[in-house]
Amino acid sequence: MEEEVVRRRRWLTREQFLDYLGATNLIPGPNSTELAIHIGHARAGWPGLLVAGASFILPAAVVVTAIAWAYVKFGALPATAGVLYGVKPVVIAVIVQALWGLGRTALKTRGLVVLGAVATAAAATGVHELAILALAGATMAVARGIHENSRVAPAAVGMAGAAVGGAAAAATPFGLWPLFAVFLKIGAVLFGSGYVLLAFLRADLVERLGWLTEHQLLDAVAVGQITPGPVFTTATFIGYLLGRTPGAAVATIGIFLPAFVFVALSGPLVPRLRRSPTAGAVLDGVNVASLALMAVVTWELGRAALIDPLTVVMAALGVLLLVHLRVNSAWLVLGGAVIGLASRHG
Repeated sequence: MEEEVVRRRRWLTREQFLDYLGATNLIPGPNSTELAIHIGHARAGWPGLLVAGASFILPAAVVVTAIAWAYVKFGALPATAGVLYGVKPVVIAVIVQALWGLGRTALKTRGLVVLGAVATAAAATGVHELAILALAGATMAVARGIHENSRVAPAAVGMAGAAVGGAAAAATPFGLWPLFAVFLKIGAVLFGSGYVLLAFLRADLVERLGWLTEHQLLDAVAVGQITPGPVFTTATFIGYLLGRTPGAAVATIGIFLPAFVFVALSGPLVPRLRRSPTAGAVLDGVNVASLALMAVVTWELGRAALIDPLTVVMAALGVLLLVHLRVNSAWLVLGGAVIGLASRHG
């Protein structure tokens, strides 16, 4: 985006671009999508906001829907099973590498390390993920002595707290409206890396509602890795599995809609948000809690993906190649697919 918008087209200055980039870290939702929406709004107002966001999301959603159709139609074939067998451990490696890199950035102080450990323990014992995010943000705001007259932290914590109050629900029969509600909630409260999405998906769709299995969730993550576009199009794949084309559309709209709303509301406040110590404190806590959720869900998904010595070796080798040699993850996913296919036909 920086190459295209700042250097080639000169639609924004580098300073403006960095302002918008910083602002995306202070609101929930997919950072890359929100940055595209910010650029569209800065360039062409409200029409630009809608066109940029839709243009960024739609191609990936169409590709993922096509793959989901093929998965549903051919997913039981031995060849497809072999590909997914090899891709899943590589996906675990990609998530571990992302966790490692984000952790080195987020865990800046001993206090944040302690907060991360507490949040990890809470997530492992089943505390609701939204409660963990809200309390982590509030803890950092209080620890840094933020004054009560600052409005950013209470608003962020209050939003997450309200979501906690409305999130706990009994198992719900599948329907398009409940599906929309699940993804709308996730899009409205998810901070941090797109990989944190996995924790929310597993908590809602696997554990609470029982709409997906662990293996289906891993398959959805794998598709998110091998397709271009935002990681949040994992929702498109899941929506298609559960409700075919209407489900894919509903899930995609649900998870991305909050991004448009948050960008529209926060755009005029970007200069103040970026300099706000309150926003920074809350964001530090929320980011650490997000990593804790990510670590716990990676452990759980790893237990489903690493089922024999070959998959364990593939995951370990994947982490080594990603962290030390910085190999492109797309090549690793392709290599995992080839190895998986060969092992099942060998």
